[in-house]
Amino acid sequence: MKNVQILLLAILSMAYSHAQNRQLLYDFYEIPQSIMLNPGVKTPQKWHIGLPVASNITFYAGSSGLAVNDLFADDGIDFTTKVRDNAVNGLNFRDNITAGGTIEVFSAGFRTSNNPKNYYSFGVYGEGFFLNYWPEDLARLAFEGNANNIGRRFELNHLATQIEAVNVFHFGINRKINNKWLVGARAKIYSSVFELKSTNNDGYFVTTQGQDNILRNTIVADVEVRTSGVESLFDALDDDVAQSQELPRWLLGRSLFGGNLGLGFDLGFTHELSPNTYITASLQDIGFIYHNNDVKNYTLNGAASNEGVEIRLPEDLNNASTEFWQDLVDDLETLVPFETNTNSYFSLRPTKLNASIRKNWGERGFSSKNCECSTSAISQRSNDLDYVNAAGAQLFMINRPRGPQSALTAFYQRRIGNFMAVKTTYTADKYSLANVGLGVNFQLGPVNLYLLGDNLLGYQNIAGMHYASFQFGLNIISWNDY
Repeated sequence: MKNVQILLLAILSMAYSHAQNRQLLYDFYEIPQSIMLNPGVKTPQKWHIGLPVASNITFYAGSSGLAVNDLFADDGIDFTTKVRDNAVNGLNFRDNITAGGTIEVFSAGFRTSNNPKNYYSFGVYGEGFFLNYWPEDLARLAFEGNANNIGRRFELNHLATQIEAVNVFHFGINRKINNKWLVGARAKIYSSVFELKSTNNDGYFVTTQGQDNILRNTIVADVEVRTSGVESLFDALDDDVAQSQELPRWLLGRSLFGGNLGLGFDLGFTHELSPNTYITASLQDIGFIYHNNDVKNYTLNGAASNEGVEIRLPEDLNNASTEFWQDLVDDLETLVPFETNTNSYFSLRPTKLNASIRKNWGERGFSSKNCECSTSAISQRSNDLDYVNAAGAQLFMINRPRGPQSALTAFYQRRIGNFMAVKTTYTADKYSLANVGLGVNFQLGPVNLYLLGDNLLGYQNIAGMHYASFQFGLNIISWNDY
């Protein structure tokens, strides 16, 4: 039962994770925040201002291979059996659980009257995520022990986890080159609040037949956990008045360039292949953070073998002061030392790729040309809003420690009158092969409100869901009138 408890703790430690695919928002260009996913997206607005802290709030979580219902369903099956079948034997080292969120602190964009082909955007947002891969071999070792696994190597490179929080300051330029090309770029400054990362581990543990004793245990380890900001975070949390004073002050200081800094950029474009057929692509977060402030790293590096406690008869039996087990521990710590250091390090950002193809059809719904419309903010929309119906496909990829992770989406968009647009998606990825999403965008005069939700069919059985996300926001928009 103790082994089951240890394994359950490892499972629950993966309760939050990060997917980062935002297919409902991508190329939904009536929503100003779509420019954050592609700096080369269409920009039909003259200017926009996001409601502070509420212009974009995103939460998401995903689990590949295991859901809460797999362990806790009331189905009469013994819990230990569920853990063995669904976790120990059902997961591999490429399965992960991830969760995170984004809060846009401030955002705005504008174009100038003397150069209306350029759209400038800027702002600040914070994001955090947790990613943990299932430690397949170590979970099996904890559950089964080594007695029935003689000769099997338990790989230490199955250990991979990352948790971080970062604040991002950005400025971007979106430019309409001609009727067929839109391009964009965005510069970013990262202010890391904290990070814990352990992804490049190596080594193994193996039990073989011994010579002096029955069994011989061998460990070869090259394991490192890198942290920055974690020590001072714990200090802030230890304060009795942390929630009211110390912790908010610490978070604000680390967010406003008081932590570890980095640089990055985004690139993107929209290209018209033929009338009403477009392709888009973007690269996000090509960059790094240099961690040299409040750094503490933990390493386990070396190799050792032992055949248990060595007892010399009859001398050791007559010496009651002999500390057999302590001698064994001291020997192992000498051969495989656990050490700490404060070495600076670079951390690459999780680069993301988006690409799509889109076909628009139906009457052009909103144009200020050739019509006797009123001069309200709604009616002064340009031909950039050039669809009633749209359909297409989108590819998403993100760089992960176990290699690129991808998702493929089919989508359909529909404009309803001059105040509403709806987008539906069907996504297949690592977490689900039947992820149906729905996004609704409302334009009520200058007020823009959007709600986007993923994996709607999964809400029929929340405990059985492998992925979910939700986004919403409020903006004030002034539309183009040229």
